[in-house]
Amino acid sequence: MKYKKVIIGVTTPLDYVDIIRNTICLNKGGIIGNYSYCSICYPVLGTFKPNKDAKPYIGTCNNLEIVEEVKLEIVCNKKDIKKIIKEIKKVHPYEEPCITIMPLLDEKYF
Repeated sequence: MKYKKVIIGVTTPLDYVDIIRNTICLNKGGIIGNYSYCSICYPVLGTFKPNKDAKPYIGTCNNLEIVEEVKLEIVCNKKDIKKIIKEIKKVHPYEEPCITIMPLLDEKYF
């Protein structure tokens, strides 16, 4: 089954959602038909334990952290994935942002 679009998901502190959304949308993400800047954002709890070599934006090394975050999901064309991820990493505050990529199947396949 072929696909042309994906959903890119990224977790982030709430105060970075607009920055990341704008970055994605300025790089051809978030377009659905005649609409731009389309996104979904919902609250999540993130967990992580930075090792001694990490430089965490939130928390301290060698401590399990549980933080309130949001997950931002935006549709984009498959051909734009690499550029969008590169741009997300430039503006995201986390040293290692959690980014997911899921193929988006067209309803014509069903």
